[in-house]
Amino acid sequence: MKCNASKSSEGNGTKSLSCDDECARLERNRKLALALNIDPEAHKDDHIPYSSETLKMFRENVKWGQEQEREFRVFAADEMEKRLRFKPMPLSQRAFLHSLAEDFGLDSESMDPEPHRHVAVFKTPRFVMAPMKTLAECVRIRLNAEAVAASVIEEQRRLRSNNEAYNGFLLTQPRFGLTIDELRSELSPQFQSTSGLTFDISFLPSEEIVVKAKPATPATNIQASSIEAALKAMKSGVVGIVATRRLAATCQLCALDASLNVLRRGLEHENGTDGWSRVAAKAAAPRSAAPQTGVGEKSIYTVLGSKLKEAKRKKEETERAKTEEPLADDWEDEVRKEEEMAAGRADTAPKDNGRENKPG
Repeated sequence: MKCNASKSSEGNGTKSLSCDDECARLERNRKLALALNIDPEAHKDDHIPYSSETLKMFRENVKWGQEQEREFRVFAADEMEKRLRFKPMPLSQRAFLHSLAEDFGLDSESMDPEPHRHVAVFKTPRFVMAPMKTLAECVRIRLNAEAVAASVIEEQRRLRSNNEAYNGFLLTQPRFGLTIDELRSELSPQFQSTSGLTFDISFLPSEEIVVKAKPATPATNIQASSIEAALKAMKSGVVGIVATRRLAATCQLCALDASLNVLRRGLEHENGTDGWSRVAAKAAAPRSAAPQTGVGEKSIYTVLGSKLKEAKRKKEETERAKTEEPLADDWEDEVRKEEEMAAGRADTAPKDNGRENKPG
């Protein structure tokens, strides 16, 4: 039987629900996504369109924040509305409205002095549409991400606290384009210094490189503790080569299983080594110290710099004097003085006592 149907009425079979604001918003979003060739399903990921500050303030007062978000979404969906004015509220709540308006692509402004100070929100050309995810959804995504990060940190701590014996090296962030053959060629001197062991080099899915040590032949029986001791002895040399050749960002001991899963990660500063930073610093440091100057002495660079500076200063003063030569107040008097000086030079010139050079 149809709902509310009777002999005198057909019930709700021929009726349809009217489209409300939420229905109109969804239809506008659908048309906008179709016009911009956007797949809404592709945006249902872990992307968070809100700032961390907005989420932090929202988590402090979820119920009130959801009410303000609802006001924002109704305002954003109404094409005729251009301004939204909120009632007066404390500074912390106004800060949340300003941050949320920025995430929506709206402009906001605080108006009137206290205690009537309130926030007004405006639509500008940069506004397109409201974020598709709500604040509550983004908080859940953020909490899940934090839980995953915490589990990763715990896993790394567990790997460091594992008692598995070290049987290889782990290189993180290898140099771009580094090949296994190139790495083997660089580390070959260190490999040859350890007898009875052979080394397999492999790339992990995490883009890290592992160098696993194992007995040279299946018949060779080497204890795990002996392999660990050999690796600790050659660690400083391997780390030095990795640093000087810039093969990777870090190099540390590790414990690997048969499937190359990392069971334990070593610390950079353990086993008497000073870590990557110290090795890289030693590699970058000059092999000989710069000569020290005695008290009261000047280095050759200081002397040369001073002479060049003095020559440059004299040249600038000479050019400035030429360009700034004072002009005569009376040019006629100046011409007369030059003529008198020229006549005086002519009178003082040596004479030939009236004799003339005649052809012989």
